[in-house]
Amino acid sequence: MKILIVFGTRPEAIKMAPLYHELKKKCFIVKVCVTAQHREMLDQVLDFFEIKPDYDLDLMQPNQTLNGLSAMILSKIDGVLFEVEPDLVLVHGDTTTSSIVALAAFHRGIKVGHIEAGLRTYDKHAPFPEEINRQITSRIADIHFSPTPQATQNLLKERVTSDSIVETGNTGIDALLWTLNKIEKGNYENNEIDELRNSIPFDKKIILATGHRRENFGEGFQNLCEALLAISARKDAVVVFPVHLNPNVKDVVFELLSNKKNIYLIAPVSYPAFVWLMKQSFLIVSDSGGIQEEAPSLGKPVLVTRSISERPEGLIAGFSMLVGTDKNKIITTIQDMLDNFIGFENSDNPYGNGDASRQIADYLLNHD
Repeated sequence: MKILIVFGTRPEAIKMAPLYHELKKKCFIVKVCVTAQHREMLDQVLDFFEIKPDYDLDLMQPNQTLNGLSAMILSKIDGVLFEVEPDLVLVHGDTTTSSIVALAAFHRGIKVGHIEAGLRTYDKHAPFPEEINRQITSRIADIHFSPTPQATQNLLKERVTSDSIVETGNTGIDALLWTLNKIEKGNYENNEIDELRNSIPFDKKIILATGHRRENFGEGFQNLCEALLAISARKDAVVVFPVHLNPNVKDVVFELLSNKKNIYLIAPVSYPAFVWLMKQSFLIVSDSGGIQEEAPSLGKPVLVTRSISERPEGLIAGFSMLVGTDKNKIITTIQDMLDNFIGFENSDNPYGNGDASRQIADYLLNHD
């Protein structure tokens, strides 16, 4: 079986990397195409996971619109599909790359496998545009690799046939555990980790903050920053904030939090450095889906700065809490966690145990 894996962003690359290596190990013919919807952050991950794309569409442009990006992906991927003639195209999650590549493959009569299928909020504006991207991809996909029982149920409710759904866990946990193992065994030298270790007071409780969602641009990020500023008055905690490169995030964060005591604004770090940071943290404040999945494996609570999450499993299990972008709620929840959190009773990650890639590869091997 000839498989074409296509992705465009750093989160996709992280979650597709262990699957790529598993498929290669099982002797599939595997080609990789990146759209480079994210460029610099994507390249870091490709280097770390030792993946050399066979095709690089290099589509990232300053201030590009979703429609402009979609049009370019649809046009450029067509030539790749024509040249490779894959038996199966694998896409991941909820990006513009995934939904448009799935559409292009459908137009050419090529089967599509959707990794991390079935996540839903059923609110087309939250997250935007990811929720609609997921639903579009689900309507097209031939094989749905669902990460959790809840995701499977979502698909079944949408009349996706049960024989096309394969429940595997999340490949992101595979990537996380692979990375932790590499760092802990000393097989990976990272200057960023050394610099972080020497510049941040890790004898205090670390509040790791991130943010990038479009629906939080403007007032949402302003409220988050004001909340973090209030928390920084504590003597027992510091805020570490790797600031996303998007000007809608960067400009607000630097305007409100630059040169403040107990707040460390840092450039985006590589994936292994971020995994290391998560492990050093006391709690995480984020609108990231991937972090909601990864943090339970590290025993770290996540305050989710969104009004709704397509990852309810972590909320139900108590690993994460929705705080939205209400400044006072963020402040009071962080204060409560800093004063009272002593760890989780249940350490089982509802998103998987690290063998999702193997399960996907085995399924494809047995259903060639």
